Formats: sequence, C-alpha cells, structure tokens
Amino acid sequence: MFKNIKLKRSVYATEEHELLQKTTQHFIEKEIAPYHAQWEEDSMVSREVWLKAGETGLLCLDVPEQYGGAGLDFSFCALITEEILKAGYSGPGFFLHSDIVAPYIVDYGTEEQKKKWLPKMCTGEVITAIGMTEPSCGSDLQALKTTAEDRGDHYLVNGQKTFITNGYMSDLAIIAARTIVDGEFIGISLFLIEADRAGFSKGKPFKKVGMKAQDTCELFFDNVEIPKDNLLGEIGKGFVYMMQKLGRERLSVALMAVGGAEGALENTIVYTTSREAFKQPVAAFQNTQFKLAELATQLQIHQTFVDRCVELYCNKELSAETASMAKYSCTDMHQHVVDECVQLHGGYGYMWEYYIARAYADNRVARIYAGTNEIMKLLISRGLLREMHEANKRAAKK
Repeated sequence: MFKNIKLKRSVYATEEHELLQKTTQHFIEKEIAPYHAQWEEDSMVSREVWLKAGETGLLCLDVPEQYGGAGLDFSFCALITEEILKAGYSGPGFFLHSDIVAPYIVDYGTEEQKKKWLPKMCTGEVITAIGMTEPSCGSDLQALKTTAEDRGDHYLVNGQKTFITNGYMSDLAIIAARTIVDGEFIGISLFLIEADRAGFSKGKPFKKVGMKAQDTCELFFDNVEIPKDNLLGEIGKGFVYMMQKLGRERLSVALMAVGGAEGALENTIVYTTSREAFKQPVAAFQNTQFKLAELATQLQIHQTFVDRCVELYCNKELSAETASMAKYSCTDMHQHVVDECVQLHGGYGYMWEYYIARAYADNRVARIYAGTNEIMKLLISRGLLREMHEANKRAAKK
C-alpha cells in the first residue's frame, strides 16, 4: 500500500527475502488469523501453530544448518518479526524463542546442549522461554534473588521469575540465577531448566491489558535439582552474556514496533478512505491528510534506521547504545502512530474488533519490556559520556 512513496528496503531486497515474505504472509493468513481470537480467550496460542511454524521453516532461521536451522542471517528473522506484527498478531512468541533464546544456546552452549535442544527448537517440538525478570527486579539485572547453589554433583535452584513470555507453554527455560559455591556468591550464571523437573512450577497466564494471546506467567523454583551439565556457558558469566545478547533483543523489539506501526498506518489509510463524514471520505479532510503524511514520514525514518541496525548486527557491528536508540525511539514512534490512528478512526477506533484498538492495547508494553525506555536513554547517555571521556584522554596524551 502507498507504494508510490515507500522506499525500497535494501535489507530485504533478495529473492530469498521476497519468498520468505510471501511464505510468512500465507502462514499468517492460514495458521494464525483464524485462531487468534480464540487464543486471546485462552491467554495462549496452540502447540499446533508452533509445530506448523517449524514445518514451514519459520523458526530459528539463523541457527546453523548442522543443528536444524537454515543458517541464514538475522535479516530473515527480522522480516518474519515485522510481518507478524504488521498483520496485528502478537500471540505467537516466535521472536522470543528464535531471536533471543536460540542465540544463547548457539553461542554459549556445549556441543551436547546444541545437539539436544536446537533441532527440536527449529521444529517447534520444544518451546522455550528465558527468565530474567523477578517480582522485585526488572531492568536492574544485578539485583536478582533467584539462587543456584552448587551441591557437588548438581545445582539446587530456588527463586521466582515473572512476566515470562512463553512461560506457561515452555518446555525449556534459560534461567539467570545468583550462583553460590561453598557459601560464597560468585556471580550470576545461566542455567537450562526443563519444565518437567521436580520443584519447577508455573503460575497461570496473566490477564494482560494487551498481547492477550501471548502467554505470560510466573515461574517458581522450589529446590529444583539440575545436573552440572545444565550450566549454560561458564559459571559466573551470566551477567556478561545477558549484556551481550540484550542488543539483539532490543533490536527485535524495534522491529516489532516498526512492523506494528506500518500495519496501523495501512489499516488507517484504508479506513479513512472508505469511511465518510459530512458527505465525504474522512481522508478528504486536510487534518487527516496532514496526520497521515506526518505518520508516514516518521515510519519511513524509523524503517531506514532499523534497516541500518539490522545491517550492523549482521556484520557484528551493532553497539549496545545504538540498539538502545532503536528500541526506545521505535517504540515511542509506534505509540504515537497508533494513538493518532485511533483518533482518525473515531469511536470505532475504541472497539476491540478493529485492528487499531488491539494495536493500541498491544503496543504499550513495548516501552517497558526489554529494558524500559528510560533505561535505554540512560545507557545511551552513558555511552556518549564514556566516548567523551576517552576522547579527552586521547587528546591529553598528544
């Protein structure tokens, strides 16, 4: 839609990208759209959609081929994320599974862990989650209270996680925990914990304001024994690992925002050109035209920025500060676009059966999760000040 003013996005320019886009759109139409309303009632999607996504090849696309993935670069994952959010379906937590959990196992897992979990993650047989946030700990990951105590031949995990996407359906979760050896805290570590382990339980899916079809719940660990082989990466390095991976997570959230904003704008263009007021289409009013022009411009500015971020990530050049810029700026833009689109819909924009009403509820949390936008600004400013300090040090040496 509005092709005459849309920039061609070079990041998705290959024939392979075009084929994936068509495949994803067909999958959304056939396997997501007919069931999403029921999933919202259930507070979770079906296991069948995960298996069908795996069968279609939409999960874990950048996992190496020897572990069941397609071995593609991140731009293909980004395309799927945008397409699903553009269509207005927040239910399937594919991006959390494919773009956040899988890279931890690929980069930090042992060969045995990769062979055991990645193939089933690619087929959708195993659904994954990641547990960082706790009731008393959100963006401040160093304040975790969940513990993993070294008991010789196993670890004993106790604690609680909350707001966990895919939590209720998860078969496997990566859990961040304060690690205790010989009574001493030695840092945060990451652990792979299977859902069927004794002492591991789940709360009921939360009833949320938006994203109603995406299951989100609490995870509880009551003296859960896990073997030493379930340690992910090196002991005590979990915080470093999380910092290394948060850039990709924040970029994924930015992509969701860009996709969602495009869907909101396209739906609003359709609505305002067909809806009449005072014997003319709503789109004929100058205010509507100005608003649409402003929103389209903001969308394209952010699409261009995000495309550059995807290219940087694929080249392993995306900085934490730039990812933070993308996350906060795109989610702010998304909220503004959706709010203006609701206004252009009038009273119908507040009715749940309309795309724009669901988008209004769904997008609000994006400014909170993956680190609040206030935290993003703090990280960006710290990076700027650090660069200035280093530049001053270099100048002083000359």
